[in-house]
Amino acid sequence: MRAVRVLSAALLTLGLAAAPAAADSSPSPEASGDGGGPTRAGTSFRTATEVEQGQTATARASTGDYLYWSFPADAGQRPTVRATVKLPESHAAQTWQVDVYDGLRRRQACQYGAQTRTAGAGAASVELACVLRTVRAWSEPWANDPLPGTYYVRLTALKLSADDLGKPVDAELRVESKDMGGATAVDGSLSEPLVPGVASRPQEQSDDSPSAVLADLEPEDGWTSGWWSDRWIWTAIGGALAALAGVCGYRLTRGPGRPRHVPPGA
Repeated sequence: MRAVRVLSAALLTLGLAAAPAAADSSPSPEASGDGGGPTRAGTSFRTATEVEQGQTATARASTGDYLYWSFPADAGQRPTVRATVKLPESHAAQTWQVDVYDGLRRRQACQYGAQTRTAGAGAASVELACVLRTVRAWSEPWANDPLPGTYYVRLTALKLSADDLGKPVDAELRVESKDMGGATAVDGSLSEPLVPGVASRPQEQSDDSPSAVLADLEPEDGWTSGWWSDRWIWTAIGGALAALAGVCGYRLTRGPGRPRHVPPGA
């Protein structure tokens, strides 16, 4: 029995010693160790690292890796994705590209911005940008309009030499949005935002039961219902001005009224 205990203790010690080594052997991209946002990037849509708008996400990876992040975008917002890649000291010409996909994993086109750029040999970094179209509260099923929900960002190198493959790089990502207001509002809304796992959410659940969605991030004010926008305010102001104009026009066009009766011979 004593031999068994000694052997068990030895195996436990070896297991504890091997645990840090297994944790340190995580595949790239790994933590970069600086910045206030996430310090790691995913390697696929399912493992995309969640980042809030306004945060700066960083990751240390190898040239040739696919880096994935995800962020929430709500109706009326026009997201802008900016990515910076710090390249090795010595390298050949490299072409990098940033792609954005919506909650249905449909690739979204950029209104403007340098989505693809080529860094010359020896360049210190390359900067990419993609300004998406305004997120709509509702759209036709056949349309490719951006809808409220989770968006995915993929950053990778398209063209690089074999000698540069596997060299370490530092990536930085930041997402910000501009509120476009009621000018882009539409009638209608989605029943649920396009976030991962929303289809598996139970139909009836208590308030204290955990949600079944996979994505934890959402806009600060929550997902909008889709019906309210500042367009209603301008509609009310326009209606009041139209009524005032009608009253003023009536007073100007009605004339002095019935003429006064003038006695004969006056």
